[in-house]
Amino acid sequence: MEVKGNKLCLGKFSAKALADKFGTPIYVYEVSIIRRKYSELVKSINYPKLDIHYACKANTNLLVLKLLKSFGSKIETVSKGEIILALKAGFRAKDIIYTSTSVSKEEMTFVVKNKIRINLDSLSQIELYGKLNKGAGVGLRINQGIGAGHHDHVITGGEMSKFGISLEHLPRARRLAKKYNLKIVSLHQHIGSNILDVKILLKAFDKLLETALNFPDLVSLDFGGGLGVPYLSTEKELDLKLFGREITKRMNDFCKKYGRELTMVLEPGRFLVAQSGVLITTVTEIKKNPKRTFVGVDSGFNHLIRPAMYGSYHQIVNASQITGRKIKVDVVGNICESGDVFGRDRIISNPRIGDILIIQDTGAYGYVMASRYNSRSLPEEVLIDGSKIIS
Repeated sequence: MEVKGNKLCLGKFSAKALADKFGTPIYVYEVSIIRRKYSELVKSINYPKLDIHYACKANTNLLVLKLLKSFGSKIETVSKGEIILALKAGFRAKDIIYTSTSVSKEEMTFVVKNKIRINLDSLSQIELYGKLNKGAGVGLRINQGIGAGHHDHVITGGEMSKFGISLEHLPRARRLAKKYNLKIVSLHQHIGSNILDVKILLKAFDKLLETALNFPDLVSLDFGGGLGVPYLSTEKELDLKLFGREITKRMNDFCKKYGRELTMVLEPGRFLVAQSGVLITTVTEIKKNPKRTFVGVDSGFNHLIRPAMYGSYHQIVNASQITGRKIKVDVVGNICESGDVFGRDRIISNPRIGDILIIQDTGAYGYVMASRYNSRSLPEEVLIDGSKIIS
């Protein structure tokens, strides 16, 4: 994004021009940002056998999937639907990883039939998979008691998390695998989402390496995702150079001890796409009471649920006039719920009905979590690549 003539632009297009062309609300993703984030991550890690598997639950737009595939990314999925989308986007079965929870026999059968690589999340999943696909190579998702993230709902490790096989159950997991002649070829972990502290990521990295020494047949180690992006101006970017340097060193040292070089798997989702996206809305009303000014827009938490669900912060900008007299407002949506608030006490250029407001950093967990609540339509999605619109 950049400012031209006091108006916000995405690529070569002003937010107003995009709103006029497509109507609002609309999600817009900038290709250049996804390209840059992918390149920064890959270049920061100097390990020869590195596989990036984009965690597509962050954003399953088919054009985004195809874009990441063109960069060399593989893909990580958590449902039958995501596998279908990955195959539709052109990913080969061998480049798809499936990791899920509470899996039905029907979904597991689909995974086996399509020869998708799997990370088994529980003892019961090992039993189910073993009955369906004896003798296969599998990954195990491990819960090693380490969890982190921006909200309790996104912490996926530790005793309160439903995910993964706990360390004390690993002996039983190995016995079950042996029962069905399953070969454990990968270990997987994912501790949570939007982590900006390298020390926490490295702590989990080290713990998985320690556990891996007890598994002699490994081909890869999957360290999951969780790489964060700053949403608040007070937050610092993840120190990617430090992260890349340290995991490269640790992996090289481990492989020397292990006796052979394993593939390192990372599953970034939010990190690659969050900052590429904006939700463009139009101001529909301005309402005041003795203490507050409410700026209503033509979208709601049915389109972006993160603020209501997680208390998440997204920067909001008046794209129709970046500079000018600033006022304090609450930006609210058009859903019949008191929790339908995009932001309280936001300082923005004095809004008028018809102005275009942009809600930033919505490329991850925006449209994919949208619903038709209140029987309202879903927004459109488009990609901007410089002077080109892809929709």
